[in-house]
Order: sequence, then C-alpha cells, then structure tokens
Amino acid sequence: MTTKFLFVTGGVLSSLGKGLAAASIAALLKARGLRVTIQKLDPYINVDPGTMNPFQHGEVYVTDDGAETDLDLGHYERYLGIHLGQNNNYTSGRIYHSVITKERRGDYLGGTVQVIPHITDEIKNAILSLASDAMDLVIVEIGGTVGDIEGLPFLEAIRQLRADLGKDNVLYIHLTLVPFIKAAGEVKTKPTQHSVKELRSLGIQPDIILCRSEVELSEDIKNKIALFCNVDKDAVFTAIDVNHIYELPLMLYEEGVDQKIAILLRLAAKNPNLEPWRTLVHTLHHPQHEVEIAVVGKYVDLKEAYKSLHEALTHGGVANHARVRFRYINSETVTAETAPSLLRQVHGILVPGGFGTRGVEGKIQAITYARTQGIPFFGICLGMQCAVIEYARNVLGLAQANSEEFDPLTPDPVIYLMREWYDFRSGCMQYRDPGCDKGGTMRLGAYPCRMRPGTLAHAAYKAEEVWERHRHRYEFNTAYQERLEAAGLVISGTSPDETLVEIVELRDHPWFLGCQFHPEFTSTPMQPHPLFRDFIAAALAYQRGA
Repeated sequence: MTTKFLFVTGGVLSSLGKGLAAASIAALLKARGLRVTIQKLDPYINVDPGTMNPFQHGEVYVTDDGAETDLDLGHYERYLGIHLGQNNNYTSGRIYHSVITKERRGDYLGGTVQVIPHITDEIKNAILSLASDAMDLVIVEIGGTVGDIEGLPFLEAIRQLRADLGKDNVLYIHLTLVPFIKAAGEVKTKPTQHSVKELRSLGIQPDIILCRSEVELSEDIKNKIALFCNVDKDAVFTAIDVNHIYELPLMLYEEGVDQKIAILLRLAAKNPNLEPWRTLVHTLHHPQHEVEIAVVGKYVDLKEAYKSLHEALTHGGVANHARVRFRYINSETVTAETAPSLLRQVHGILVPGGFGTRGVEGKIQAITYARTQGIPFFGICLGMQCAVIEYARNVLGLAQANSEEFDPLTPDPVIYLMREWYDFRSGCMQYRDPGCDKGGTMRLGAYPCRMRPGTLAHAAYKAEEVWERHRHRYEFNTAYQERLEAAGLVISGTSPDETLVEIVELRDHPWFLGCQFHPEFTSTPMQPHPLFRDFIAAALAYQRGA
C-alpha cells in the first residue's frame, strides 16, 4: 500500500492544541490497525530548540538518537507508544542550513538558489523521508499559525505534495478556534472563516475542519462553517475542551474524525480497539488515592517547561490508582528558613533538570529538607547533581563542594565537565570541546545504565541494564566516588564500563533517588516509567505514615 500523508495546520491563534490533536488522531488510526508515524515541522529559524529559553519555547524533548526536538514529539511518543528520531522534527533553520550547505558545495551547479523550488523541495524531501513500504500513514503537523510569514514555505511544500502524490494520498486538516462569546451567549464562526480563507489563498483547501471550542457546536453552526469554508457537512468536527488530555482520542472518536479520515484517504482500517484508552480515562477520573508532589524548579512560571515531567508523574499516579496534585515551587524562593513552610505537608519532592546557577542553592536546600525529614525524593539530571553536592557538603563535610558549572574554581568539584567518554551506541569515544557550539558539548540521547542489585533502582526496573535518554554537560566526578560511598551514598547505576555514574540513592531513607538521565521522556500513559511509578508509591506510603 502506498504511504499516505495527513497534514495538520492551525489557524486564528497559537496554542490551540495541534500537537495533541495530531497525536490523538494518530493514536486512533493506530488503534484501527494502521502503521502510523508522525512529524513536526517548525517554522522558527533555530536549527533546533536546544538553545532556546524554556520560558519561550517550553521543554526540549530528546529522542533516543539524540535529537533535541519540539515538545510535541513527546505527545507523539506518549500517545503512539513508539520511538521517534531526527527525521521526525525539522525546523526552518535546519532546512535552510541544508540548502545553504548544498549551495556552498556546488550541488546546484551555479544556479540561483530560491525558496521555490530549492527550499520547498528540501521540505518535501524531509516529509517523504518517512514514507516506506512499512508505513501506511505519515501525519505531519505544521507549527505556527496560518498567516505567519515563517510558515509560508512549509505550506507551499505541502500544497505541492497533493499535486505530486495525488488527492487520494494527501489530506489536509485545519484546526481553528470557534470562540464562545459569553455576553452574547453564542459562538462566532468568523475567525474560522477568515482562517480558512487565508489557507485557501495559499492554494490549500482543507478537507476536514476541527473546531476548538468551549462548547459543543450545533449542527447549524457546523453546516454554516461547511458552507462558508467549502467542506463537506460531515467534515466539520467539534474539538471541545476536555478535562484531561488523554480524553481527546475518545472525544475525537465519538465525533467520527478517524472514520472520516479513513474514508477520504481510502484507508483499509478495521474497527478501533479503544479499551486501553477507556481504562486509562476511567482511572484518571476515579482515583482511589490522592498525593501531593512538590516540583522545585526554576522554570515553574511556564508549566510547558516541565511538560514531560508533569505527564510522567501523572502516569506514575495512574500506575498507583492515584491522582497527583502538583505544587510548583520556584527554587529561587527556597532557603533553609522558607523550606519548612514551602514544603509543608507534601508527600514527595522532585527536583528537575536545568542549566545555569540561578535557583541552584534553593534546589539544594529542598534536597536537604527531603533528606533530613525523610520525605521521598526524586532528582532528575541537575536534580541528581544537586543531591550529590548536598550530600558532599552536609554529610561528607566538603563545605565548598560544587559543580564546575556553578563554580569553576571550587576546591571540590564533585560534579565536573568530563572531557571524554565511551559511546556505547556508536562504539567510539566521544570528546567534549568546551569551545564547541552549545549542542556539541552535551551528552545527548539514549545510553545504557547497569543496575546494582539490592537497590531501589534495581527493584524498580527489575532488569540488569536499561537504556535512558540524556541531555547534560556535567558528570559525577568519580574521583570522589569512594569517599561519598564511604559516607553512605549508594551508587546504584553506572555505565557498563563504570566510568559514568547514572543513579545515586540513599539506604536509610524511605525513598531517595537521583538519576543523571531524563526518565520522563520514555514514560507513557499505557506504560508508566518504573522510577515514577515507585516514587509515587513511596509518596503514598509516606502519606499513610505521616
């Protein structure tokens, strides 16, 4: 069967949920037995989001192969239960960089390089790279909003693809806003009409319109949109606000979105098996327990900065039939004096990753409080490094212990910039050049971790070795390993050659664990990550004993 393509665009305004809609549609079509993958095309000029401020862009999601990508790839992986990679996320910067590299190399034989056809051809090649005999459908989300100047080459490229591949192999879905005006007590279709008009002016006629709305749209409203936007009456669907994002696939199924897609693309799809989704939603709505977790970080003013973390904690709750309540705390506000009031009555404390010195001392104070008060603690990436610093200072007695990231002149760099390490993926040594570009100095992607028997980590994974995703520059300094272990710190996970420390924990504590990697990136609602599962279980046990 020929690989078919479904393109998702957005109109009126940003943050309507294109990524969640695309992921939900993909999940429905996968449940129908189709082989589906998904791609995000981002119009911004950055080559990738790796150097972008989390306050502007949200989290940077990392794939197994080390791609730093848009956070929507996290939704894709969680909803589909598959692993994506470099070819599943392209930006304008990456596309232009490739074209300019080819021009400098002489690939265009001295011709004038233009947006059409050179940029658009590069975009089409990126899209078509996912087609194969093993793939029935590729869903492509176009970032941004119709009308953005940066997105024009992407829209032109997908316009051309319908002519290239034939109308039976290409489908356009447009997600738009239908606002409800409370004062008038009615919905307004004009923004949708203008958005579709803008899209049609670029040569793209949407086949399906998804209408994001606070309220259910009546048949009269849907018919009006269909008439003015030139789509079938049964191709206008309500994408109503839901209480939980994992309800969206079921809601779109009830609307009949996947059935319409299957008809228009002539997909040989069977009836979907949605029982796993129904079970998940039932568990979310009918929890047996409730637990409160404090997330002590520096980007808490934008929850999107911790999107995968938030979802992984929710998954951990699902595994324990518990609703997780979140208490986000700005680490800059945490001191020895404020910690007791800020962290009062929480059942677990999580310190996430981050870069730079701001807020680090607050994270260390939160870890001290968790360690000394016996509150379950989970440190991720920088959170693990801060746990090592805290232990070195307050238990081992190295008062000036620090990371070279925060104090290059510290006399006790328990966390330092490792210059080289063995890459078990490539079978080669990797070297850090501090003068290299920012991305080039990081350990990125999946690396193996070998567990020490009899530890929290080994009990959680129930495996001798696992692969987890990394995104960091600094490492545990093994020159201090012997002294820290003698003082009671347990090294429970390392690289197979034992040169890289991946997990640390404490024995005489209800549950205290820090990991150098990002386990939140591989957690899904159907398969919660074992560390998040056990962390929430420990928080519930602490709650019962408190």
